[in-house]
Amino acid sequence: MKVALGVTGCIAAYKAIEVMRGVQKAGVSVQVVMTQSAMEFIAPLTFEALSGRRVITSMFRPADNLDIQHIHVAQEIQLLAVVPATANVLGKFANGIADDFLSTLYLSCPAPVLLAPAMNTEMWNHPAVRHNVEILKSRGHCIVDPEAGELACGMEGEGRLADVAVIVSRILDLLGKGTSLSDLKILVTAGPTIEPIDPIRFVSNRSSGKMGYAVAEAAQRRGAEVYLVSGPTGLNAPAGVRLIRVQTAAEMKEAVLHLYPEMDIVIKAAAVADYRPAESAAQKMKKGRQTIALNLRPTEDILALLGERKKHQVLVGFAAETESLLARARDKMTRKNLDLIVANDISSGVFGSDSATVHILCPDREPLVLQNQPKSSIADRILDMALVAHRTRRIPPQAS
Repeated sequence: MKVALGVTGCIAAYKAIEVMRGVQKAGVSVQVVMTQSAMEFIAPLTFEALSGRRVITSMFRPADNLDIQHIHVAQEIQLLAVVPATANVLGKFANGIADDFLSTLYLSCPAPVLLAPAMNTEMWNHPAVRHNVEILKSRGHCIVDPEAGELACGMEGEGRLADVAVIVSRILDLLGKGTSLSDLKILVTAGPTIEPIDPIRFVSNRSSGKMGYAVAEAAQRRGAEVYLVSGPTGLNAPAGVRLIRVQTAAEMKEAVLHLYPEMDIVIKAAAVADYRPAESAAQKMKKGRQTIALNLRPTEDILALLGERKKHQVLVGFAAETESLLARARDKMTRKNLDLIVANDISSGVFGSDSATVHILCPDREPLVLQNQPKSSIADRILDMALVAHRTRRIPPQAS
């Protein structure tokens, strides 16, 4: 199995070495292709020494054989990955410009394409760049969005190359090796809970369950053993996922706590009802003209319980807010001992949609903002960040 790794002119070009090494460790051979600008940041000799292959830097440098080189490379690779991908190369790829080896290889390549952009914040947010990214996404290419943080130019914001471990995992997933989450047990909760008022009526919320189901499907595809505890939804369970259906918050709590000790990663995407009727009528309540007061009691906070009992697990929560989104999400992350929290502003009405805008927060870095992304893409980014947290988890010593 072989990957072409395109390296373009960006200060993050040196990180492509780590990406190459990570892919090689999985038994994948790498053919490096560097643009002229990339060579201003790092020498081809570094890649050649580590890959054991000559780096391709020009359309016109003599090849080792008589094949048309860009066609030959395009036909022998299973993936084209460009790390880092500058605004320039995104524009070339989106608009079919082929003026060097890498852009010509792209037009010749029938294999899947992964692009990991890195650039200044203003460049990343420029309408022209965003337009080009959308064009590339529409072609089915995998875009590993940049992270927020301190940039080489001294600015703060989105634009920094994504974590190397994330990029390597996505490359291996696209190659069908499916190893990024192998040997991990992942528990996902999804959908609403319903709290009965009587045999007909109940208290619930507008959650569709789509986000949780997307996470479960992505985790299973990436090799994990996945358990999905789901409230009532109209969705079909993803193939290969172990589904546990529940109705009430109490039932979800019981199912989750039973599975929790054996899990590596827990992603609580369910919208568990915060309140339940103090009493549920055994018979249907008859309609009358009088006003009825409904006495509600709080349900138990499942996420807080998990945070209290956390040992080796990576715990991911969700925060759906209508105001003070980031402040409330950070507070929830701290109070409930979470490793990550996915925050979304629900004031514009996102329930039931196939896309969303979310902020993914963790304690040690700036929020990652995913603007109007498909929930399937958001699911992969949540798993990417949970995997990084799992790999860096320091397990406290057990009490004797």
